[in-house]
Amino acid sequence: MKKIEIIMRPFKMESVKEALLELGIHGMTVTEAKGFGRQGGRKELYRGAEHHVDFVSKVKLEVVVDDEMLDEALETIISTTRTGQVGDGKIFIYPVQEAIRIRTGERGSDAL
Repeated sequence: MKKIEIIMRPFKMESVKEALLELGIHGMTVTEAKGFGRQGGRKELYRGAEHHVDFVSKVKLEVVVDDEMLDEALETIISTTRTGQVGDGKIFIYPVQEAIRIRTGERGSDAL
């Protein structure tokens, strides 16, 4: 099993969620996040004064998938989130040693 962690633009979250649901990936965790990478923040005008905002609003979406689903899930995530502009986000992939559903005690893929 692999954990996929996606840092992306907030307005892309709903379309990624729907695309993953179509693949049969039902469990996901979403966290509001702030950060910056190469885009380095942005400038905003407030009451006529220019301010530099260092941290840009992002969404962190986490899903755990079977190894066989990884490539298809990644292709779907990338094609759904890509705009071609700086700030599209990042994807991190981690190995998952075990998953356990607390309610039933199911383990491994059955717990997903």
